[in-house]
Amino acid sequence: MAIFAQVVDSGGFSAAARHLGVTTSAVSRHVARLEAHLGGRLLLRTTRALSLTELGEQVHVACARMLSTAREVHAMAGSYSARPNGVIRVSAPVVFGQTWLAPRLPDFLAKYPEVDVRLTLIDRTVDLAEDGVDLAIRIARDLSPGLAARPLCAMRYVLVASPAYLARHGTPAAPDDLPSHACCYLGYGSFGPDWRLERGADCVDIRVASRLTINNSAAIVTLAEAGGAIGLVPDFAARAALDAGRLQQLLPDWEFDAPYTGSIHAVYTPGRHLALKVRALIDYLVQSV
Repeated sequence: MAIFAQVVDSGGFSAAARHLGVTTSAVSRHVARLEAHLGGRLLLRTTRALSLTELGEQVHVACARMLSTAREVHAMAGSYSARPNGVIRVSAPVVFGQTWLAPRLPDFLAKYPEVDVRLTLIDRTVDLAEDGVDLAIRIARDLSPGLAARPLCAMRYVLVASPAYLARHGTPAAPDDLPSHACCYLGYGSFGPDWRLERGADCVDIRVASRLTINNSAAIVTLAEAGGAIGLVPDFAARAALDAGRLQQLLPDWEFDAPYTGSIHAVYTPGRHLALKVRALIDYLVQSV
């Protein structure tokens, strides 16, 4: 059952075999034995794709739940260990993981040589139990009930532009100046051309022009560095470029009424026996801010 769950999570027999350190034929035999025991097909296999049958979908959910319970049992023992050890499975949004989280992990691994980290960067809300995740980074105003969370850092959206762009087009002095500039933003959900900016009691609604939207904040930062537009991005995405002088922040006194602003949290499943390795990583990230 564990091998079947790994095949689904890895997207194929060969990838699962590499992850487990066994042969592809061994993985195939285990899945075939499980199908024979259950009396039905779990997977539909072609030369290019792997998909779940209706029975396979139900069995995978149960297998993932079983593995989560097994990890909880291991966590109970690990929480009493003298030193953090074992594997931590972490999920984080793509750009935050690239720019904020990943650079902090080498020092953590050096501090705890018996801990391994499996980091998955994905822009969706993972289910900690079903996806087998020990710790998830969430950027949201409202967190899911039934989970414990520790705040890591604050987040706000910022306007950035390169010195070259500002030299050619001028520097906006107020929100009303923005519609005359080329602006780039994420372009999905609430990230459209209608912006609301607030400064104390002042509130300004504007509509910006954009011939280009990009659904990735790191790419918007790259565009802004190249002088292509004014970019609207999370502050963590632009921090390195701002510190290096490749970008300048515009209208710093104004706040955007944008989704996902607030605090970034480390989220985990509450329980009496939080594994020492997970607690160590959370404490390290909080202290590294």
